[in-house]
Amino acid sequence: MLELGEAGSHGCPRGDAPVVRDGAVVAVLRAASWRQAATAVVGDREWRFGRRAGEFVGRWATEPEDAVRLRALRTSFWKNTWAAELEGRPVEIAAVSMWQSTHRILSGGRQVAESGSTGGWSPLSADDSPPLHQQVFLRWMELVLHRRDTAAIDAATPVAVIGGNS
Repeated sequence: MLELGEAGSHGCPRGDAPVVRDGAVVAVLRAASWRQAATAVVGDREWRFGRRAGEFVGRWATEPEDAVRLRALRTSFWKNTWAAELEGRPVEIAAVSMWQSTHRILSGGRQVAESGSTGGWSPLSADDSPPLHQQVFLRWMELVLHRRDTAAIDAATPVAVIGGNS
């Protein structure tokens, strides 16, 4: 199970969030709070994750800005489904429930990972088929989607409360 720890915990510098599996730090994620982007260090490789032209993308930090190794594009807003290509491997990402920010990740019709949600804690359970850097990309994507969902709910709440009182 891949979990995102609190920034500055597990010996990481302030602002860096550890990506933890079985209590050990396996990667470090530095997410930009003001935009949908992050830098991830997985092993000895640094990755850049971001949002470009309506899709989530990932590349090695040493590659040109337009390089893409990992990508995910929303295929249905209403069903909350995504089509991803992880270094040539096609992957489908579908919402498990419309009430929670959880997703099931399928490759070739077989489930290879699933995100969970328990309050602010959102682990990613995956089998060994997606390499660690791909799992970190999927975990980062879940973080961005969760932040977006939370912001939308927070923005709609005052309207619902005000509208309910009239």
